[in-house]
Amino acid sequence: MKKGIFILLISLLWSMTSYSQNFAIKNNLLYDATLTPNLGFEFGLSKKSTLDINAGYNPFTFSKGKSLKHWAVQPEYRYWTCEKFNGSFWGFHLHGGEFSFAGIKLPFGMFPSLRDYRYEGFFLGGGISFGHQWILSKRWNLEASIGAGYAHIKYDKYPCRDCGPKIKSGHYNYFGPTKAVVSFIYIIN
Repeated sequence: MKKGIFILLISLLWSMTSYSQNFAIKNNLLYDATLTPNLGFEFGLSKKSTLDINAGYNPFTFSKGKSLKHWAVQPEYRYWTCEKFNGSFWGFHLHGGEFSFAGIKLPFGMFPSLRDYRYEGFFLGGGISFGHQWILSKRWNLEASIGAGYAHIKYDKYPCRDCGPKIKSGHYNYFGPTKAVVSFIYIIN
């Protein structure tokens, strides 16, 4: 299944580059703040639309058993109000990935049991977003966007950060923020 999805994504990317007038490589600074290496690509589809694909992978375990291990992919179709790679846009995104989280304290009291238990699983979902890109120079842009939507999360819960038998399996339907981006972008014509 994963191999088929990978081949489909590569085929899509290959076919779009031959019809695209612009191409961009990007890095999400907010994702960097979680020590997650990430990379994004954006392809021009028409004068006012693009396809943005972002991916991140965090294989690290931190001190005291803290873990934010995951991989995630988030493709997004964007419609620009002015012209592609300039100004405001509306987007529709999908997202999916796998995770292993433990010993993490999230802001605003979200998922408080992450501090004391380990959760492993996957998620799939989608949402809408709004963003803006500012042209910094001929080749460099800065982007900010935010999105909200849905994620279906399937997980296994374990009693401690790095040990123990599975306590339970479950699922969770999440509605809320699904995207936050502040990216530096390099444009290739």
